[in-house]
Amino acid sequence: MSGPDDFDAVRADPDPISRGRRATALMSLYQQRATELARLRREAIEQAHAEQDMTYSEIATALGITKGRVTQIRSGAPARERVFFGVGPVSVGVPLREGTDTRMRSYVDVTDLTSQAEAETLLATLSLAAVPVTIAPDQSAPPAGDAIVICGPKSAPVGTDLLASDPALDILKEAGRWWIVVSETGERLGSPLGDSPPTDADLGYLSRRRDGDRVVVHIAGIHSPGSLGVLHYLAGNLASLHRTIADRDFSLVVRSELDGPKITDSAVVSGPHFW
Repeated sequence: MSGPDDFDAVRADPDPISRGRRATALMSLYQQRATELARLRREAIEQAHAEQDMTYSEIATALGITKGRVTQIRSGAPARERVFFGVGPVSVGVPLREGTDTRMRSYVDVTDLTSQAEAETLLATLSLAAVPVTIAPDQSAPPAGDAIVICGPKSAPVGTDLLASDPALDILKEAGRWWIVVSETGERLGSPLGDSPPTDADLGYLSRRRDGDRVVVHIAGIHSPGSLGVLHYLAGNLASLHRTIADRDFSLVVRSELDGPKITDSAVVSGPHFW
């Protein structure tokens, strides 16, 4: 089968259902690339203005467009921090859990579904298309393409494998309790929910890495609210985080304050650690 970017192969596909599905996927891919090109064009305009000391009128002339169009591009193109998640579409994966009742039904945890929805909302603000997916209990590889994987090491092998490739942080279980461990110092960070007495706060892990021509973002809470806390942090701090990390691989730890199921505040307590 041809790749998802093979326009001629889609046109030549004799099966109408297959052709329709492939055309839909290719349209989504092209739309996302057009949006990314709009971001790159705005960035190029700003770079020419800042680094080459060109006026916007001069830039307009050089690009063969009007100064008014340059103004539209500068104000209308998507935010540069969208590249944090890649070009899109972005798969947003949460674990499918095995049931323990008499019917052994598989299910997705309600907090994981909330995290998935929050990730989709964040992506929408960046003009990135989201594709919700479930992660099988035995799945070891992230979804294809750009992806957000919301999965800890106890839920599926993909969580364990992604952590194993992070040289800075790890998540491990010891004496019945999960910890985020800073590799360089050996410092262990435990969720306040596990303290005695417990505190209404949780910890979450975040990493971002380039894997060839795609981006994989990994989120894992020590408890389910920890993942929500990471997304709360990203929603409020993505622009500044992107300015700090640029396109480097990294990981960090976020502490989130809780009011029942609601995240009231979030902040980085370790990192970013660059790889």
